[in-house]
Amino acid sequence: MTTHIGIEPGILYFGTPVVLISTVNEDGTPNLAPMSSAFWLGWRCILGLGAGSKTPQNMLRTGECVLNLPSDALAPAVDRLALTTGTDPVPPLKLERGYRYEPDKFGTAGLTPVASETVAPPRVAECPVALEAVVEAEHPLAADDPKQTGYVVVIEVRITRVLVHENIRMAGTTDRIDPDAWRPLIMSFQQLYGLGERAHPSTLAQVPERLYRTPDFDRARTARSQAHGQ
Repeated sequence: MTTHIGIEPGILYFGTPVVLISTVNEDGTPNLAPMSSAFWLGWRCILGLGAGSKTPQNMLRTGECVLNLPSDALAPAVDRLALTTGTDPVPPLKLERGYRYEPDKFGTAGLTPVASETVAPPRVAECPVALEAVVEAEHPLAADDPKQTGYVVVIEVRITRVLVHENIRMAGTTDRIDPDAWRPLIMSFQQLYGLGERAHPSTLAQVPERLYRTPDFDRARTARSQAHGQ
């Protein structure tokens, strides 16, 4: 039997999908930032971001964003955004880590902005998944520790539109992603990875996806109809 040993890693990034968050700056230009502290429940997403970063500031000011999910093939583009920030001057903590100010994030990454349907920030054309979203709440993190509180902001967003590339949609369906075709980019302990082959059939997959739908699904349909003037 393998024995556990106690360690004290500086971070606990065991592996989560990379997200490119697009927002709009005060001057109307787009900002694009990679992150991986995100998880989804229904049509809601929780995002953990450094409070001094441009992205959460834009999100809280405008109430909107797009969560663009890159495939593993877009790893070089994502990496070109590493150690860049849309904040000028660069915050001290980021300056210490080697970040530089970059106003043209899309150009730096070599990615293409395209107009969204329900929010102002653009989508990333090359990302197989784009989730348009609105900010619903800001939640505290480490409120019990004066040394940490205020440095990280946790933002809850509600998805208003899901758009995908046709090649990852499951054949014969209108609203399902093919997990064998979708190859998300994963961040694990500061390194970028793709997924391996399916490890084992999942009993959970026997539950129809429609049974997980929440009222947010209907709210998103209303937002889409309003955006198209229907």
